[in-house]
Formats: sequence, structure tokens, C-alpha cells
Amino acid sequence: MQIPYELALGWRYTRAGRATRRNGFISFISGVSMLGIALGVAALIIVLSVMNGFQKEVRDRMLSVVSHIEIFAPDGGALPDMERTMAEARANPNVIGAAPFVAAQALLARGEDMKGAMVRGIDPSREAEVTDLAAENVEGLKALVPGEFRVVLGSELARQLGVVAGDVVTLIAPAGQVTPAGVVPRLKQMTVAGTFNSGHYEYDAALVLLHHEDAERIFRLEGPTGVRLKLRDLHQAPQITQQLAHSLSGHLLIRDWTQQNKTWFAAVQLEKRMMFIILTLIVAVAAFNLVSTLVMTVTDKRADIAILRTLGASPGSIMGVFVVQGAMVGVIGTLGGLALGLAVAFNIDVIVPAIEQLLRTSFLPKDIYLISRMPSEPLASDIVPIALISLVLAFVATLYPSWRASRVNPAEALRYE
Repeated sequence: MQIPYELALGWRYTRAGRATRRNGFISFISGVSMLGIALGVAALIIVLSVMNGFQKEVRDRMLSVVSHIEIFAPDGGALPDMERTMAEARANPNVIGAAPFVAAQALLARGEDMKGAMVRGIDPSREAEVTDLAAENVEGLKALVPGEFRVVLGSELARQLGVVAGDVVTLIAPAGQVTPAGVVPRLKQMTVAGTFNSGHYEYDAALVLLHHEDAERIFRLEGPTGVRLKLRDLHQAPQITQQLAHSLSGHLLIRDWTQQNKTWFAAVQLEKRMMFIILTLIVAVAAFNLVSTLVMTVTDKRADIAILRTLGASPGSIMGVFVVQGAMVGVIGTLGGLALGLAVAFNIDVIVPAIEQLLRTSFLPKDIYLISRMPSEPLASDIVPIALISLVLAFVATLYPSWRASRVNPAEALRYE
């Protein structure tokens, strides 16, 4: 099969020899453009993969404490019929776990130290169905026996209060009792049964777990305030929330994990979008270096273009030759960048420790950052747009020089040859 001469000439000009100083310089500029595209594409892939990795790590640690979906009464009181709500929720094939809970705010005190706390009353026998934290800390939660008023504290909260297992703390409920002397807050002494470490500072510094029956007594509730659900696929939480809103009986509020942490996820997405735009400019600069490369090539090959025109080549064919040359640079640079970027992204857990050891430093000290290793998660949804944008920019950069080449007048070009 005969290769079109436009393709053959375009490829020949891409790998132009170094017979003359001018050809050598053009070849050098072409190589720089190719290298710039490759480095830009690789940087985009690596940075976005690391951002995806951090987002996944934080999300997983967050969801080890937070359930995928929460169902609760609109007035903040006890659910009217908790067992029926759980049964109806479990009827959805995407729901794989359900557990009741009591949510409230309180103060936790020991001596003169006092901290605000998120109190969560749980059923230890069912909690493992909805959170990974409970599944990993089953023994600690078994100590939460109704009537004994024991609590499990976040590790950071326990450290701030200076308590360990066996110590006594005072739980202060915000809604007090009305007495002749005025409103007196309800106080209850609780025994610390243990601590947990979710890896997420917000919850480790504020969350208090106790048996839901004890929480109901302290906060004077007739039952659990809500039901927590675990889904087969956490990414489908918004869709499942809509389904449950139509299938559950009664007037209930339903909230999924993306709504609970909406501000954080919105900030991460904005940051990721801005990084994508900024790093895409690197690819754009490298791609538009092709303009200067092709303009110099067109100037150098004016006589060749004129000869091709006299032999019958159409302006479109001449334009095609230089489009092929620029596209080849873009394709090779993009493929090289994809290979480099994916190689680094998939092996960043090996590369970063090696660099840290070489430089005798730590990029993510354990005592400062939540995550002490550099995570990475390359996603096709990021990589495919990066490759397409790089190829499109390289193609667009070839249009003007190629059009200039097609407009070369053979008589003018050959006058001084």
C-alpha cells in the first residue's frame, strides 16, 4: 500500500537532518517543543493523580466515621418508627447496612478542662454494619453496655482532656432542668472505656461514642434520632438518596455524605480545576512553540514547496504536509508525556521515599500532616482529557504556518534559486 506523499514528507521534515546549521537549529527547536509537550502532559498527570490520591485518602478516613446516608426526623427529635424506617431502607438493593443513632452536642469536662463534643449514641451490635471504624474497633465498642454510661473518645479529645481508659469525665447536656433556682444543666459522670483513632483530626478531636440508650436517657429522647446507612457503592449516594426520598414512609430528612462535607469537597474540586488550568498553560506554551518551528521550516523549504506546486501539488496538499509535521511532534510529545506521567504516578510510593532518603528529609512529616505518605490515584477521567487537549493544541498550532506554506507563490520562491 502506497503511503500518501503528504504523510511521508511531513514525517521526513519532523526528523530533519542536521546537514546544515539551519536544519540543525530547526530540528533542535522541534525537539524542544516535543519535550515541552511531554513534560507538560507528565506534570498534569502526576499532579492530578496525587490530588486524587489525597482526596481519596481523606474521603476514606472521613467515611470510616461518617455513614454514607443519614435519615433523621425533621424536628431533630426521635424517629417516629425507627424499625419501619430501617426495614424500608434495607429493602433498597443498594443498601447493605443500617444502624440507629442519636446525634447531639454537649460539653465534656474533666477538672477545669472543658471541650465541646459531638455526641453519637450508637448500637454497638449494629454499628459495624455502617462504619469501618466500628468494624475495626469491635472490642472497644463492646464495652458500651446500656445503663453503665461508658464512652469511647477520639484519641485527640482524650489527649486534650488528659484521660485514659478507666478515668471519669463529666458530660454536660445543653438543655437543662428547670428548678426553682433557675435552669440547671444536666450533668452525668461517664467512664472512659477506650479511645479510637480515625486518622481524621476533626473527628478524633470532637467525637464521643456511647450506647444509644444511655444517650436517650441523658438527652431525654424517646428513641434514636436517626438511622445511618451503608451503600454498596458510595459514589451513588446522591442517587440512592433520591430513591429513598420516594420510598420511605413519613416526613423524613435524608442526607448523604457529599452533603455533610459539601464545603470541603467543593474546595477540593475548585483547587483541582485551577491546577488543571494552570498546568494546561504549560502544554499550551510548548504546543505553540510549534508555530515558530513550522514558520522556520516553511521559510527553509520555500524552494521545495515551489517545486511541489509546479509538479501539480495542490495548496491543500502542501498544507497537509506541514500539518502532519506539527501533528507528529504533538503525538510523539503527548505519548512520551503519558508514558512518563503514568510511570511516575503508578510508582510514586517508591519514587518519593527514595528521594526523601537521598535528600535526608521528609515531605510529609507525621507530626504535622494527616497523611504521611504521598498517595496517587491516576484516573482515566483525567488522563483522557489531558491527552486530547494536548493533541488539539498541537494541531491548532500547525494551522497558521501550514496555511502560510500553502500560499507560497512558486514563481517568487524560485526567482533567486
